Amino acid sequence: MQIILNGEQREIAASVLADALIELGYDTATIATAVNGTFVAARLRASTSLRAGDAIEVVAPRHGG
Repeated sequence: MQIILNGEQREIAASVLADALIELGYDTATIATAVNGTFVAARLRASTSLRAGDAIEVVAPRHGG
């Protein structure tokens, strides 16, 4: 299915957020996630369903200041 990842169109096979993150290479990263502008806590990713056209934002923490 087509989704938008950080502003770019991507094709994924996963239907839930946790699986999509693994498919997209974020499986071991410490990240924050949002779907269609709504924050999704890490514990809810496995139960967060995705639909074609969903916008997923993935943000990694930065060090320094």
